[in-house]
Amino acid sequence: MTRLRIATFNLENLDERPGGGMDFEDRLAVLRPQFLRLRADVLCLQEVNTHPATKSGPRLFTALDRLLAGTGYEHWNRAHSLNRGGVHPSDKHNLVIVSRLPIRSHRQIWHDLVPPCAYRPVRAEPAPAEAQAVEWDRPILHAVLDLPDGRPLHVINVHLRAPRAVWLQGQKERFGRWLSVGGWAEGFFLAEIKQAGQALEARLAVEEIFDSDPESLVVVCGDFNSAEREGPLRIIKGDEEDTGNGHLAMRMLVPLERSLPENLRYSVIHHGRPVMLDHILVSRPLLGWYLGAEIHNETLGDELVSPATVHGTPDSYHAPLVAEFSPPQP
Repeated sequence: MTRLRIATFNLENLDERPGGGMDFEDRLAVLRPQFLRLRADVLCLQEVNTHPATKSGPRLFTALDRLLAGTGYEHWNRAHSLNRGGVHPSDKHNLVIVSRLPIRSHRQIWHDLVPPCAYRPVRAEPAPAEAQAVEWDRPILHAVLDLPDGRPLHVINVHLRAPRAVWLQGQKERFGRWLSVGGWAEGFFLAEIKQAGQALEARLAVEEIFDSDPESLVVVCGDFNSAEREGPLRIIKGDEEDTGNGHLAMRMLVPLERSLPENLRYSVIHHGRPVMLDHILVSRPLLGWYLGAEIHNETLGDELVSPATVHGTPDSYHAPLVAEFSPPQP
């Protein structure tokens, strides 16, 4: 293997039974060329939905199977996240890693390294008598892949919560309108806790890897719902400018979009504003193999404006990212 390409793509509710007037065949026609263009060896996917084959049968990734059919990815190795009980995939928003490389092991991390926070809302009506657990909405997926020379490659797939206020009892109407600014503010505060907590758990997973081997090859990919200078990404990066300790510089994760011109660094358009919410972060040893990155954002629509003007759009409002590396040859 002279080249290694690692990609991340939020598919935004990939589902063979889509709602909102969307046609799944239209989605396939739009998404397949995007997958072919990636020419990836490892795919980190977010928001992949499942359906049971029968009422009590296993949940199957039929939409993903149909999307990958005929692309060359369909028979590759896979790892995916599970529901809270760890029994089967969730109906919605699963994480999936698709790999040409063998998958040595994989695990999902969901409050395994960071316990839920306890918080008693002050604006909820009626107010709870005791503190309640604030749990993350989704897990983190960690897979260990075997490189041709036998070394392990750690791939961590994340989808952090979007900074949208959490529902609060008695403070929000069914159609999404908040009844008070204080209620919205507390809901937004809880969303920030969830997002930062997920980021901390991802960082602690990286710390475990480095504790085992400081020279580990690590890549953290996904939809961070966070720009580089915002809190969640800073938590996962572990920049020496934040720690103030140059001895820890080897533990920093490097955002690869830094190598691109600033005007190209966006994976989402939000109300006319290009923002970089999806990222590929790598450890310093893996950075030594780095050749370049691409953000396929040429066809992006505005995630707020387009749904109001385009009926049943088949696109994702996230651009896929891909990074290319040149591993040393055995």
